[in-house]
Amino acid sequence: MKRRMMVPALLGALLTLFVAGNLFAGGAKEPAKPASITAPEKKAVKYVFFFMGDGLAMPQISATEAFANAISSKDVNVKKLGFSQFPVTGLCTTYDAGSLITDSASAGTAFASGHKTLNGVINMDVSKTKTYKTIAEYAKEAGKKVGVVSSVSIDHATPASMYAKVPSRGNYYDIAVQLTESGFDYFGGGGFVQPTGKNKDKPSVFDLAKAKGYVIANTVDGIKNLKPGVGKVIAINPNLQDSSAMKYDIDREAGELALADFVSKGIELLQDGPEGFFLFVEGGKIDWACHANDAASAIKDTLAFDRAVAEAVAFAEKHPDETLILVSGDHETGGMAIGFAGTQYETFFDKITPQKMSYVAFNEKVLQPYKAATPKDTAKLEDLAPAIRDAFGIELTSLNQIQKEQVERAFKRSMGNEVERSIKEEEYLLYGGYEPLTVKLTQIMNQMAGIGWTSYSHTGVPVPVFAKGVQQELFASYYDNTDIFKKLAMAMGVTERVQ
Repeated sequence: MKRRMMVPALLGALLTLFVAGNLFAGGAKEPAKPASITAPEKKAVKYVFFFMGDGLAMPQISATEAFANAISSKDVNVKKLGFSQFPVTGLCTTYDAGSLITDSASAGTAFASGHKTLNGVINMDVSKTKTYKTIAEYAKEAGKKVGVVSSVSIDHATPASMYAKVPSRGNYYDIAVQLTESGFDYFGGGGFVQPTGKNKDKPSVFDLAKAKGYVIANTVDGIKNLKPGVGKVIAINPNLQDSSAMKYDIDREAGELALADFVSKGIELLQDGPEGFFLFVEGGKIDWACHANDAASAIKDTLAFDRAVAEAVAFAEKHPDETLILVSGDHETGGMAIGFAGTQYETFFDKITPQKMSYVAFNEKVLQPYKAATPKDTAKLEDLAPAIRDAFGIELTSLNQIQKEQVERAFKRSMGNEVERSIKEEEYLLYGGYEPLTVKLTQIMNQMAGIGWTSYSHTGVPVPVFAKGVQQELFASYYDNTDIFKKLAMAMGVTERVQ
């Protein structure tokens, strides 16, 4: 049996040799070896958008998507944000050199320079002696125009991570001076916390900026009328709120500029450079709202952040082969959760829709004027009932007994009456250092909606990364926040150099 099988094979081999011999005898050349196949070198990204939602992780995204669905449908579903539908999703860790829970300074250092450092430190090592170059600075060296936008003050930790190097994020004046010396082309959004220094005895940052060739625009018309070719620009929203930050979007009035407006203006001013641009954008007040456990304000600012990203998406549609859009968060804030013990397996996101103003606006417009005009021994919670109903949609008379007692105690504490034991730790656990009445009202609203909180600070959970455009595949998988710098450098074709 085996012999029969070998005969055809032997005949086939002899036939092959015969044909090959005749071909070479006739002068035919030996077939050329196939050329080696190499992957084409990837083109460096010309236009880079890097969006950072401060305090933004999956709880904030999921809550916003649940809210967006709840206000338009009674079906149990979510209405996805634009950036959460990007084709590539990754996940990154957030711990820093000294803690599993990072702050914005050390997180900013990680994604801006690719190095771990300590909480409070911006683009310096743990010894606070060595400085790091940022991805924005590399972009500038590569010939790109560079812009930095934030809804909080432009000298705050996250935007500062793109251009500053300081041992303490609290050195606001030093940070602002470094901004003027950065040579970056566009700054937009919030203002400066200490424009003349902590003691108001330093040269004005605005004068320093003008001396470095910056145009300062701080009116709506002035910002809208900026045109390409104007030179370097600092555009400050004329309607600022707390700590030189833009208003919470829930408080923004018609005609006032939004985060998306500063992104679109940045695109307009930066896109005429031959090497493209790098535009960093922070939605900073998502974090601030979550610190205060104000879900409605956090959700509205997340929606505003998504609209800002949409400006980049519209630009990318015109430049699909040259643009990368990256969206992430630096850490989670508040320990936000979809779920509360009192609502068990139910959520009622529509219950936060009546909230018309942030905790900051309620304090400024309602509580502080009342406290200033009313002695604490004559103050009554009922006096504020109409304002509470208007601001939060809460009827005090409809609260259960436990909620009524909690609100009454918080009101007395806001008015200065010592109803809690004078222990700082207990005060912090109850109110987080915020106005007791206001934070208790937002907590009750959140609980009725089925939203829980574990902290007034940051937490250590990983954050998502969404990517769309050229070299988007670099940002898939699970990696460290320092790898964002490395992946951006790879996408832009820049090489890190040791300083």
